[in-house]
Amino acid sequence: MGLARPTLSFEPVAPEFVTRYIWFLSMATAHIAKQAESDRRRTVVGAIVPLVAGAAIALAPVPHGLSTNAWRYFALFVAVMVGLVTEPIPPAAIGLIGVAVAAVTGLVRTSTSEAATWALSGFANSTVWLIFAAYMFALGYSKTGLGKRIALLMIRAIGRRTLGLGYAIAGADLILAPFMPSNTARSGGTLFPVIRNIPELLGSKPNSGTERKIGAYLLYTSLAVTCVTSSMFLTALAPNVLAAGLVSKTIHVTISWTDWFKGFAPVGIILLAIVPILLYKIYPPEIKEAPDAPRWAAEELRKMGGITRHEMTLLALVMVALALWIGGAKYVDATIAAILVVGAMVLLRVVTWDEILRNTSAWNVLVWFATLVTLASGLAETKFVDWVAQSLSPIVSGRGVIAAMVLLVGAFFFLHYLFASVTAHTTALLPVFLVIAAKIPGASPVTWALLLAYPLGLMGILTPYGTG
Repeated sequence: MGLARPTLSFEPVAPEFVTRYIWFLSMATAHIAKQAESDRRRTVVGAIVPLVAGAAIALAPVPHGLSTNAWRYFALFVAVMVGLVTEPIPPAAIGLIGVAVAAVTGLVRTSTSEAATWALSGFANSTVWLIFAAYMFALGYSKTGLGKRIALLMIRAIGRRTLGLGYAIAGADLILAPFMPSNTARSGGTLFPVIRNIPELLGSKPNSGTERKIGAYLLYTSLAVTCVTSSMFLTALAPNVLAAGLVSKTIHVTISWTDWFKGFAPVGIILLAIVPILLYKIYPPEIKEAPDAPRWAAEELRKMGGITRHEMTLLALVMVALALWIGGAKYVDATIAAILVVGAMVLLRVVTWDEILRNTSAWNVLVWFATLVTLASGLAETKFVDWVAQSLSPIVSGRGVIAAMVLLVGAFFFLHYLFASVTAHTTALLPVFLVIAAKIPGASPVTWALLLAYPLGLMGILTPYGTG
């Protein structure tokens, strides 16, 4: 007796479902292809514009009083600076290419060995390694949660009123600033995730018509105070340290951590004191009281638990670094002190060596700033900076020292409207302004260097694209 063969039946797929699925798939594929094509076009344009800018300068007649090599090096320098704006590839790679091309073509030094020494000199610059070490401090704040805890403690302590929240933000930023050389990491990565929760507690959300309740005030205050703290400490903004390196190479003046802080602190403290209340008056929030904010902060602190051993260790280590920067300058270099503390962080398990290796932003900044220091030094070595300074000096030489200060510092500050990067601004303009200023009698080179370097953090407030 045979077994009956089973019959298989299939439910027909609805034609409209198939049609919709195919339509959706084709639209998604078209969108991806269009986006990829747009990215490719942007990359190509971003690569062509710097090349055209550099070629246009290189092919132009060499100005009187300038060597051919200096003019061609300036063309290469402009191409690199434009590339930092268009970013067809990461900025660090652009810097590496620029240094390599200058070395291969002998634009700065003709000897092969001397060209190699010049090309790699930025990696031996102590200020570049100080930036790197400070990024490791920021890694410790992020990993241990100490930065978040500090912000929550400030909110719990003085955040019952909206104005108090403004000062809590300023206080937290001030505490973190000496050890976080990226205002993006400090304000955007550490404080913003905490601050953004407060407006939502009070019914203030972006793009909903409720921004002015409290959210707009808090976030604009955060931006303004981070610009102030970025100028207050040498290690609060990476371009500050870059500027110190350029000052040393250009006019042979050394700016210590303490020199920087003592010079700006009187102004910085006043600015930090008035910014929250000034914005409270000219950009007033609708909500004046925020009783839920301290309660929320207390609950978040409860979830975090008690302060951990790693947090306490990190706090002790950054205090050691601060003490060495302020009081130990006679005995240990600031960069060596910072590297010593980073070593202690690894030894005491605050961070691991693998985490340091994976901190790509720190290594990226190391390469980027090392190449920028080298490229900027090339302008001085080819005598291009001296030529520009001699050409522009008559504009300010006949004025008094105060008028010259106002003119030079004002021009340096407001020229930031042309830059989307404080780093590019510093590299392109600071050496020229330093040489011009150093020739003006009535003020010491140190005074001029600090006057021109201090605005680097503050200028971020000028435009929405002015800083990280």
